[in-house]
Amino acid sequence: MTVHHPVRLPLIIASAAVVLGLASTVGVAAVLDGTRNPLAPRLSACSTPSLAGFVVDVTLADMGGMMGPGMMGPGMMGNGPANNGYPWQDAYPWPRMGMMRLYGVPNTVPAGTMSLRVHNNGGLTHEVVVLPLGPGQRPGQRAIGVDGKVDETGSLGEASRTCAADQGEGIGAGANAWTTINLPPGRYELLCNIAGHYADGMYGELDTTERG
Repeated sequence: MTVHHPVRLPLIIASAAVVLGLASTVGVAAVLDGTRNPLAPRLSACSTPSLAGFVVDVTLADMGGMMGPGMMGPGMMGNGPANNGYPWQDAYPWPRMGMMRLYGVPNTVPAGTMSLRVHNNGGLTHEVVVLPLGPGQRPGQRAIGVDGKVDETGSLGEASRTCAADQGEGIGAGANAWTTINLPPGRYELLCNIAGHYADGMYGELDTTERG
């Protein structure tokens, strides 16, 4: 006589679902790394030392940054403050979904010695490069090469080292960086020159004026 076991089939299905779920998780983790995965652990923001001259605070943002802690809080869609523990970020016009942005505050400062204090609030690696703007030239108008970058000839400074000063391999998600430069009176563009980021909106203007 055949004995039927009505519980066996549901158990088999449930076991298979667990195995498939674990395999999917492992597969996704293998594809996404800490640079590209907005859900990966972010670096804790390292402290910034005292900086020389007038300090300009620069915030770097991308859609990945919106997927971290507080993603549903105020400021997610650019309509309120979301300072992430940095008071100078209050009331920033945070980027909308699908965009990258770079903001400098203040954007007009006295010429001479100044420091850029950068915080990467995004989920991707970023950097800040300082380039002069020509007469009539506006931020975002530079020619982009086939490598997704702009020509950095004439760069006057760069902050691209995680938790350190000046040039490096990029500022990790959630980390700070800084650089001290000397700018004569004029107009300058702050930009991220990692491939594709300039085209996606990571640029802003910094103006320097004669000291009174």
